[in-house]
Amino acid sequence: MPSPVPLLDLRNLAKAYGPIPVLEGVGFTLWPGEVRCLAGENGSGKSTLIKILSGVIAADAGEVLFDGKRAPKGARAAIAMGLSVIWQDFSLLPNLTVHENISFLSALSSGAKVYSARRSRALALEVLERMGVSLDPDRVLEEIPVAEKQVVAIARALANEARIIVMDEPTTALTRAEVAQLFRIVRQLKADGVAFLFVSHKIEEVFAVCDTVTVLRDGKAVVAGPITAFRPAGLVEAMSGRPIDSQRLARSPVAAAAPVLRLRGLTRRGDYEGVDLDLHSGEITSIVGLLGSGRTPLALSLFGLLQPDSGTIEDASGVIRLRSAQDAMARGIAYVPEDRLTEALFADQPIRDNFGVATMEHDLRGPFLSLRSMAARTNNAIRRLSVRAPGPGPNISTLSGGNAQKVVLARWMETDPKLLILNGPTVGVDVGSKRAIHELVLALSRQGCAVLVVTDDIYEAMALSDCIRVMTGGRLTATFDAESVTEDEIYAAVTADHPQEESAA
Repeated sequence: MPSPVPLLDLRNLAKAYGPIPVLEGVGFTLWPGEVRCLAGENGSGKSTLIKILSGVIAADAGEVLFDGKRAPKGARAAIAMGLSVIWQDFSLLPNLTVHENISFLSALSSGAKVYSARRSRALALEVLERMGVSLDPDRVLEEIPVAEKQVVAIARALANEARIIVMDEPTTALTRAEVAQLFRIVRQLKADGVAFLFVSHKIEEVFAVCDTVTVLRDGKAVVAGPITAFRPAGLVEAMSGRPIDSQRLARSPVAAAAPVLRLRGLTRRGDYEGVDLDLHSGEITSIVGLLGSGRTPLALSLFGLLQPDSGTIEDASGVIRLRSAQDAMARGIAYVPEDRLTEALFADQPIRDNFGVATMEHDLRGPFLSLRSMAARTNNAIRRLSVRAPGPGPNISTLSGGNAQKVVLARWMETDPKLLILNGPTVGVDVGSKRAIHELVLALSRQGCAVLVVTDDIYEAMALSDCIRVMTGGRLTATFDAESVTEDEIYAAVTADHPQEESAA
């Protein structure tokens, strides 16, 4: 018999930090077996809402009801009421086994005084069977891939009898086949009455797995309803407040130019093999491949961070060796890594320092560094790239993902690179900022910079590129003109060496 009250009922939630409102009058319901998308650009209030739900922070006004009862305060109370949040980093313990990670929250909640490996393992196997997943319970977590860690995070929630699971950007690091497996698990659990709050920037995934949607913009719920009432373009417009053309970016033709970089037979054993590639001034080339295809090791080799075993890299001067990032930068090569939080940003440092770190020579006044000069350059970049920031002084961690990525791009644009390598340039970035970043990259290329985009996002490659190369098993296996190729053609090439993944999707 259907429940007479929703599992979760939010009523007029409000939160402000000082004079700045973050949430204003937000409310929605979540019923057993429902998957609701919480959509919105970075800075829309999604993270604040999740923190209120999970008891991490308190709302200034409004109510959170579980099963029609007002929620008690605190994170432990939220967990006890049946809510579990799976953050992007999963918050798992890498040195413990799969079964220990699955069972430890349940053990804590029950107040168990004695640990039993037998009970822990049995509980893990029971939950994994419920999910329809086969996973070795005795493997150490740090040894398993990202997709299996996410399975463990879901299993941990179920082992603690979670009835509402909040998933924060759950598909960021997954291949298509792994996304398909995740959605299969979600559908199986919703049939058991588990409800999901699904936070995602990926519009196609929202339509694939969600039943309902609530869109936040500037802290307000601007639209809500069944997913069947929306079209992708309309959902994007609701999130951003402006229409965004989802088609390929318009561009001028690429003028013929000599390659900025030529790769011939480039090989690194176990990563990539026999790579031939020309990267031209004024052209955007994308390498599209699944995780493990060799795309990231190749990008790292072009920035001097991994050494190839054989083959050649040439620029206008002839054959070159890139032994370090400093060698690459001296040759006019810039690299923006996929994980900007740990590899591209100094999270506890000001926007000014994050922007100016690669070009500090511009701010030297004799032997001294002029912070005033660096701040002025940062302000110019903030205006030029429309970075939403109050100035150069606040920490970079105060910015949204899209704005932080703009700062990283601005850093490298300031070096006037000959080649810009972008590894997953819009991972974790909302749709509005994604479009803005694409436009910046396109403009940079048409000013004469060669751009290499490394991605698993087929839509991104089609929107941004002039030429698309597909990488499978460490080799470049297909070439497409981005003007005329279809998504299906690229996907078939990307999965050609992975029939088991293709069938799973």
